[in-house]
Amino acid sequence: MGEKVVATGFDLADRRMYRHKLQQCLLGLERLLDEKRFDRPRNLMGLEIELNLADSAGLPRMMNEEVLARIASRDFQTELAQFNIEVNIAPHRLSGRVLDRLAEELRTGLGYANRMAREVGAHIVMVGILPTLEGRDLVSANLSRADRYTLLNERILAMRGEDITLDIQGVEHLVYTSRSIAPEAACTSMQMHLQVTPGRFAAVWNAAQVLAGPQVAVGANSPFLFGRELWRETRPLLFQQATDTRPQELRTQGVRPLAWFGERWIDSAADLFAENVRYFPSLLPICDDEDPLKVLDDGGVPRLRELTLHNGTVYRWNRPVYEVVDGVPHLRVENRVMPAGPTVADVLANAAFYYGLVRALAEAPRPVWQRLPFGAAAANFDAACRDGINAVLHWPRGRGSTLAEVPAADLIRQELLPLAAAGLDAWGIEPADRDHYLTIIEQRCRRRSNGAEWQAAAFHRGLERGLDRRSALAAMTTRYSEHMWAGDPVHTWPLD
Repeated sequence: MGEKVVATGFDLADRRMYRHKLQQCLLGLERLLDEKRFDRPRNLMGLEIELNLADSAGLPRMMNEEVLARIASRDFQTELAQFNIEVNIAPHRLSGRVLDRLAEELRTGLGYANRMAREVGAHIVMVGILPTLEGRDLVSANLSRADRYTLLNERILAMRGEDITLDIQGVEHLVYTSRSIAPEAACTSMQMHLQVTPGRFAAVWNAAQVLAGPQVAVGANSPFLFGRELWRETRPLLFQQATDTRPQELRTQGVRPLAWFGERWIDSAADLFAENVRYFPSLLPICDDEDPLKVLDDGGVPRLRELTLHNGTVYRWNRPVYEVVDGVPHLRVENRVMPAGPTVADVLANAAFYYGLVRALAEAPRPVWQRLPFGAAAANFDAACRDGINAVLHWPRGRGSTLAEVPAADLIRQELLPLAAAGLDAWGIEPADRDHYLTIIEQRCRRRSNGAEWQAAAFHRGLERGLDRRSALAAMTTRYSEHMWAGDPVHTWPLD
């Protein structure tokens, strides 16, 4: 959710000053790029995973402060609502046995955090949307007690000028009105970071955009919201609607939403930062004392705080990140398309698929995005969110730019998994780890099974046994949690 902020209101002078500072920051970024001031390649990756707190019956527990006090680790932090926490994994070099090391760190860290949570009557559940959430759980009173969340809620509602409406037509139809952005808190995701040089940034971002559809198709894990079965990965559409600053009139005019796939392939990292400034008014116009151009004139490295704060309130599914570490600036691509869970093994399989494939596609002699229209990549993302593992995607075939309709599972098994394996080899990943985690992806495709499919099947099994909807969702959630902690990948889970 970005840096911690403390502010209560803004006037017109604040906005004018902030707009000026944003332009100064953009000029500073362009100078840093021109002067080649960025960190050397280090093949660094990082993970963030948002988590849910639930009780023994699978119902949400509003107690993240108590749980975090017990955990007492800077690796775990608050998130938007009181039933959310987030775990941050320290950056690792993509090489050797990094996937198994990450898996062990996650199992150890989550296991410890869950033991601490259990002491106060909570359990950690790693899932895209907690299936037992109801509208009464997602209200402003249940937002985390932090200035940045309260301020973000106030600013989005002020810009919108009316209540937030959710309208999602999937297997079933949900229409819901909220007086706060609290429904956004239902979305718990896995964020994958990759540090890249400026010269490689555009290719990596374009490749990540191409991958968004296949990623979601194979990893969908969010089929329920407020008791309704909706899209197989409902989270992105929910996020877009819950953070939408546009009233109906602006949507009709084609004004872009804050949660945005984008609209074109890029040539430079500066393209994305410039688009964010050009298209989106500031949500949090808070100015820093730094003069970025003077810092550069004096030989220093500006932090560009206004630009990074603004960038953090434009929710691209593949987001550009600028940061200064130990006095040296670097760029990252933050991949935000994936839901949390279902298990640590599944999380690392999703990571192996992404990091391997993004490298292979970014370094391909004839990039896919030169043959795939950007609109087709966006349509693939929507289709994958809607239909999950059973989605049909558009993909270029042959030497030309002819697009074919290909079942996502077939595309992944026949074409993308070999590329992902080659990409992991290029990173220097141990072959045993490569094969272990990519086999999980292959088996999901072969069985047409992922977290969303298991959740839906288990829910309907409960209904067939005579449970009402609420009880079926609760029973499914508790069983999901048991399987999650047992650790076997989701394609192996039985329904009973």
